[in-house]
Amino acid sequence: MDLNDIPIFLKVAEAGSFSAAARALGLPKATVSRRVARLEDAIGVRLIQRTTRSLSLTDAGRRYYRECSDALAALDEANLRTAETRQEPAGVVRLSLPADSGFLADVVGDFMAANPKIAMEIMLTDQHLNLVEEGIDVAIRAGQLADSSLVARKLAPSQRVFVASPGYLATAGTPETLADLARHDCVIFGPTIEGATWTVAGPDGPQVIPVRGRIAVNTMRFVVRAAVAGLGIALIPSPLAAREIRDGRLRTVLAAHAPSHGGLYAVYPSARHMPLAVRVFVDFVSERLAWLRTSDGADARPAATSAPARSDRQATRPRRRQVRQPAAQP
Repeated sequence: MDLNDIPIFLKVAEAGSFSAAARALGLPKATVSRRVARLEDAIGVRLIQRTTRSLSLTDAGRRYYRECSDALAALDEANLRTAETRQEPAGVVRLSLPADSGFLADVVGDFMAANPKIAMEIMLTDQHLNLVEEGIDVAIRAGQLADSSLVARKLAPSQRVFVASPGYLATAGTPETLADLARHDCVIFGPTIEGATWTVAGPDGPQVIPVRGRIAVNTMRFVVRAAVAGLGIALIPSPLAAREIRDGRLRTVLAAHAPSHGGLYAVYPSARHMPLAVRVFVDFVSERLAWLRTSDGADARPAATSAPARSDRQATRPRRRQVRQPAAQP
């Protein structure tokens, strides 16, 4: 078998005709047809059904297309990573961060110090921007991700946790049940203290409970600061309060009722042919946030997959973009 015949078959499958594939490859149509036929003879299976007006992939052809496409994509990725070992990361990384991502400022600063030839353009917004239209290389997003064509790499879990300062708990007591929250001050995330509610994990699923407090703010970082200052109990995504919890400035309470909040993700348009500067940045952030994964008992698997992580290196490898489906369909 001539392995060079495989990319020609893939191009025919994607283009939907021998003529279109021949134009794209810069080869005579007869050569393209002959080499696909040679491939079929070599593997002993018909891959394409031909008629005078059209062609379509057989069932075996569709399977062969998918498997060969994945294999070539993996080979391209290996070639790219090998070539990158001879390069120094350089260029501009355009980054979108949540408005409440001040905890990443030190990470970004350390990354730039370690990579002096990389510049950063950072947009702080809670809007889920169109990365392609806005020319953004990578976005850090929190919570539950909607299905999309983007590639998502999970950086850290994001369970929401109930927290309060040791001083507040010493004065007001530690709540043991959700009903106990009625007698506690709470730090409200939102525009007003009136009618505030929290969605918590109840015995029969998510449960909405009313809460009261003396302070309401519209940024989570300020909520963390207010809780540290002893102004009440707060409900916070775990990455935002992880350092304060680790340092003892905040304590968790009501752990059985902490609702899931998805995770913290690096999101980018494609894992294939990713600029080296972007790849190095995502790897750097993932490494720096490894302590969050360890402290929460979570791993670093890609957000869109469920395969178990067999090693640290494999666990942090981003999922490849799905290969475009062929145009030639029966």
